[in-house]
Amino acid sequence: MFRAFFLNRRWFAWSIAGSALILFATWYKVELDVAINEWFGDFYNLIQKALGQAGSVTMAEYGEKLLTFGKIAGLYILIAVVLDFFIKHYIFRWRTAMNDYYMANWHKVRHIEGASQRVQEDTMRFARIMEGLGVSLMRSLMTLAAFLPILWTLSAHVTELPWIGPIEHSLVFVALLSASFGTVLLAAVGIKLPGLEFQNQKVEAAYRKELVYGEDHAERADPASVDRLYADVRTNYFRLFFHYLYFDVAKWSYLQFSVLFPYIALGPTLVAGAITLGVMQQIVRAFGKVEESFQYLVNSWSTIVELMSVYKRLRMFESQIRAADAGTTATAGPVAS
Repeated sequence: MFRAFFLNRRWFAWSIAGSALILFATWYKVELDVAINEWFGDFYNLIQKALGQAGSVTMAEYGEKLLTFGKIAGLYILIAVVLDFFIKHYIFRWRTAMNDYYMANWHKVRHIEGASQRVQEDTMRFARIMEGLGVSLMRSLMTLAAFLPILWTLSAHVTELPWIGPIEHSLVFVALLSASFGTVLLAAVGIKLPGLEFQNQKVEAAYRKELVYGEDHAERADPASVDRLYADVRTNYFRLFFHYLYFDVAKWSYLQFSVLFPYIALGPTLVAGAITLGVMQQIVRAFGKVEESFQYLVNSWSTIVELMSVYKRLRMFESQIRAADAGTTATAGPVAS
């Protein structure tokens, strides 16, 4: 999954240079996001000034602020569109490298049940998941690196936390605790999902295999066999639906109520009138960016579950190739689908 792309000279330009380009472009997007955060502070302070005293702000000043945002946002959109286009090509090259490796060893694994699905479907799913999950991880880390110092500095404006009292740089700790709570919560309630996803692919593979045999052999895929195999599919899906039900309750409840955390933390400061509207907007937005970065596992848990299932199947598949190279029989058993 990784060596075929990152340790292959043929793919050096895409794997190494491409990764560097993605990192740089992602960092530049985060820097533009920081500039937008600063713009929000100035813009809302301008609004507060205009509302506080009639005629204190001219239309030229107001229009200049909007134009500044347009320039930053326009550049952000351009970088985002070009980067997403490049990433799609980058990920497809990664899939191609995996496909070439598996096909070069096809004679060693063609006898394995579900081998064709590993090469076609799982490489496709792996590439699709990595496109979203990998880029989100890089963006979260870079956003955290950029906005954490900003939130650390802005926290100096916060006089105290409700029910706790004065704490230096308190908003950073509030964001960290909020994200940690959500991560532990979802990891606990979703602990059974990876195994169920893996089992789901196994029962789907057994059902699909019988149908494929039925295309060429009249005695296969008889009603009794199909009903039994589909009953296994139905049972596993219903179990999966049930476990996702309470997982989604926990996930969406946490995400909805976490929106209030910065406003709760800012309560005493706002009531005391210790900050301006612009500073409040900067704090809330920076808090949201930091908290969102800390919440990477929370927001990505369902996708991570799917990736774990795909990764496990491909690792078992690759173990068969290594076993064939070593002239031994792999102990991992048949490759599940």
